[in-house]
Formats: sequence, C-alpha cells, structure tokens
Amino acid sequence: MTTGTTTTAGETPLFGPEFGPESEFRTFFDDPRWALAMIRATVLEAAHPQIAAALADNSTFVAHPWRRLRNTFLSTRRMFDADPAVREREAARLNRLHARMSGSDSRGRAYDAMDRASRAWVVAALFESAVTMCRLSGQPLDQDTMERMYAQYRHFLAALEGDAGELPEQLYDFWGYFDGVVENELENTEAARIILYRLFDHLPAPALLAGAPTLWAAGRAVVGPLLGAITVASLPEPYRRKAGLPETPGAPTLMQGAYLATGLARFLPKGWIDAETIIEALSLSPDSDDPRARTVTTLHTSMKRASALLRLLTPLSDGTSRDPAPAATRATREGQRSAEEFFRQVLDQTGDGHLDWPDLAAMARELATRLDLDEPEETRLYDAFAAWWRELQATLDTDGDGRVSADEYAAAVPSLAGPALIRVAEVLFDATDKDGSGTIDADEHRTLFRTAFHRDLTTTNATYGRSAFVGEFLAFMSGRRTNTPYDPLLADA
Repeated sequence: MTTGTTTTAGETPLFGPEFGPESEFRTFFDDPRWALAMIRATVLEAAHPQIAAALADNSTFVAHPWRRLRNTFLSTRRMFDADPAVREREAARLNRLHARMSGSDSRGRAYDAMDRASRAWVVAALFESAVTMCRLSGQPLDQDTMERMYAQYRHFLAALEGDAGELPEQLYDFWGYFDGVVENELENTEAARIILYRLFDHLPAPALLAGAPTLWAAGRAVVGPLLGAITVASLPEPYRRKAGLPETPGAPTLMQGAYLATGLARFLPKGWIDAETIIEALSLSPDSDDPRARTVTTLHTSMKRASALLRLLTPLSDGTSRDPAPAATRATREGQRSAEEFFRQVLDQTGDGHLDWPDLAAMARELATRLDLDEPEETRLYDAFAAWWRELQATLDTDGDGRVSADEYAAAVPSLAGPALIRVAEVLFDATDKDGSGTIDADEHRTLFRTAFHRDLTTTNATYGRSAFVGEFLAFMSGRRTNTPYDPLLADA
C-alpha cells in the first residue's frame, strides 16, 4: 500500500479529487442521519478493547463533549478538504497525536493508538455505520456506490499511516471481517457503556444553553434515553447479546422511525442544513466577540426566557446538585473560581476526578489544535507540558500514587505556577510571535485569541510583551478569576 500522493496502477490517489470533496464520505457531512450513525460507530469503536483503553486514558469526551465534537468535525472536514495540502497536513497532525497515546488498560493489556488493526477497525466501523444508516433510513446504497465508498475508506485508512491491508481488499470479504471482529474481539467495555448511558444522562449544556439549565435538563431527560435506545437497537445483534445490552420494548420501531425521519431532511434545499454552522453556534459563548455571537446572544436570551417559564411549570432537577458547595458558588458570583471548580473545569480534562499526564496532554493537544501548530512547535509545546507535569507530580502528589487528587491540589495551589508552567507560556508566546520580533503586536495578539479562543481583544499598546503575555497565562492557570479570555479554550465544555 502507498502513502502520501504516490499510488500504484489502478488505485485511487490518496489525496486526489476522489478523496476530497467529491468523495462519498464527504456527502454525509451535512446529512442529519450522520449524527445517529456517528454515535453508533463511536460505540462500536469504544467496544474494541484497544480503542476503549485509549479513550479511557486520553479522551476528553466525558468532561468536554462539545469541544470534542467540534474538533472531530473540523478535523474530518480538513481530511476531505479541496486542497490536498490541507489533507496531508491534517493527516500528519492526527498521526502525531495518536503516536503519543499508549499504555495499558485496567487488566494490564497494552494498547497503542497507532496499532494497525485497531485503526482499521475505526475505519471499518465508520464505513459499516454509513451503510447501515442508509439502509435504516429506507435509502440503501447500490452495490456500485458501496464498492466505490469502501475503496475510499481504505484509502482514508492508508492516508492516516494505517495499513489498508488490514481491511479486506474486496467489499464482498469485508462483511465476514466485520462479523468476525464483532463476534471475537469486541467487549462490553466501560468506554462503550459511558457513551451509551452516562454520557447522555450527564451531558453538559453547550455554551448556547449554559444559562438555561432547566430547559437543558428537560430536553436532555427526554432526548438522552431516546438516543441511547435508538443506538442500542441499531447495534449488531451479536454484540448486543454479548454485551448484555437491554432490549427496550418498541426500540426497533423507534430506531426505524428516527432514521426514516432524519432521512427525509436530505431532500431539503441545499444549504438549509450546515453542520459546521450548527456546531459553531453551539460552541460559541454568548459573550464572545465573534460576529456570529450576535445571533447566539439572541438565541441565548430566548432560551433563558423559555427556561424560566419551564422552571415555573415543573420542579424538574437541572442536575445542579453535583455543583460545588454554596461557598464555592458565592465565590463564583464574585468573579472568583473556587479551587474545586478550577480543578474540575480546567485541570481535570478527562473527567476522571484526578490530575495526571493525560489531562495535561489534552491541554497541549487542544492548544496545538486551535493554534494549528506545525510539528516543531507542537513538539515544543508537548515537551513543556510534560515538564510541567513532572514538576506538579513531584510537588503535589503527596501520597505517591502517580496522580494528583483535588484535595492534594487544593492544599498546594501556589505550586502550580512554577518554572515549568512559565516555560509553557513562553512556548505559546513564541508560537504567537510569528515574525520573531520578541513581542506580539496587536494583530498577532488578536489573531491568537480569534483562532484559539474565539475572542476579539484590543490592546492599549502597539505591542504585547513576553512578560505581560506570560503573566496573563499564569494568572489563568494558577489563579481563580473566571473572566479571563482563556476560559473558552480549556474550561468550556
């Protein structure tokens, strides 16, 4: 199999037009059915023990699901961009990201995010879910379209430095491969159970609905169980049996109706549904300076009014019982963030209740993604975060268990702003100082916050010095103020 732009005779170029906007994969981006299919595919991926372990140790989808959704969607967009250079750059970035994820699961089994068989299963689950999506919505793909799409998915795998040979060459043989993995390799993993049940039950509100907790809770209480039931009913029967997933009465009919209903939306005029616009609207905070936030602000105001009305009509809990204690709430009202809240919202990126390397790696990954850093700058950023983790572990891990608890953190808050964290800020400064002048001019500063934080900031001076930049970043990472420009990057869900 080939990599890059080289191909053997008769093969579809990995980064040719068939792999870009004209691909069958690309046609699903604005298809409402794809939302249901993606949930299904994600469960199938998470049921693979290697992938489940990597998700459990490294993913932020539990604590920051909306951010994860946005990043995944934008990455997929880049992989099928009209410009081959954009596709190649994104493939290289994803490979670097996955190369940093390895370890062992709770049973001591090693995992590696670059494992070829596991990467092949991710692509296989996406392809099979796309085919199933079309079938369940009453619009099954014809054989020629399926074969063409399958070839494109195999090229997609190769573009990510996977081994396309891990998937059968012919579509006819793929179904036996798929059934074999489902029967012999998939497990009832914790990651799959979280996606099916916990994620929907405790899904935090997107920024658009952050000020309407009652309305969000009411909608989540209805939609969450429905999505869970629809997803379970759509999974392969052998896996449902193996995992002991409950068969909800009426779920198959509900699933069929959901796919049929969403399938009708594809007949709407072109442009009526734009997934990127919808995701960005959900992600934008109403107080953002992004021009699109004006529309979000209007919607947010309407949502707050609806939430207030709903609160009068029903005693439905909005889930705030899990929020910080009253004292912490009072501190937040005064513009301060309590230690517990800061630990939960900013430091504990994976949502497992502890601070360890995967949390800081997730911060580095998010910053590198938002700033679109190239390999040398990205590596410098990861190295700086790794040094900060070693510093934190040596200072805060008082019980020697290899991670930092919320209590250990609260007992030694000032230790966060040590030399290693200063180095992290300096690396970010250098990444922003594109002309190497040693200062960030007003345009560079605005570009940084527009790109990474969806904020438009104005500076009183023509330049922004290194010490001022470092000081502002340290104030966020070790302080308690909730009104810094950095909140949307690391604290927003």
